[in-house]
Amino acid sequence: MGLPAIHEDMSDDELDKIVDKATIASSFLKAISHEGRLMILCHLVTGEKSVTELEELLSARQAAVSQQLSRLRLEGLVIPRREGKAIYYRLADDKPQKMLECVYELFCKEDV
Repeated sequence: MGLPAIHEDMSDDELDKIVDKATIASSFLKAISHEGRLMILCHLVTGEKSVTELEELLSARQAAVSQQLSRLRLEGLVIPRREGKAIYYRLADDKPQKMLECVYELFCKEDV
């Protein structure tokens, strides 16, 4: 599957579909464009984590972690689960992991 070729004789419906997909992709990229959100996703690739665990892993304050989790939840990238007073988060689907694999290939693989 290659990139779509946008050309002059494209129908309005075809162009609208490409614009819709670009909007979705743009929202996704904005959601992961913050270092804190990206690191949260990296930690969640290994499995569900509580907010407290994420605070410790990120060496960040609860308010900062909660704010980033809220954005990730709003974008549909993570799913919360409450157990008593603790809230646990996991990846909503495989899109964040696939994205992280691409980021790793582009920016990290040579360094490790």
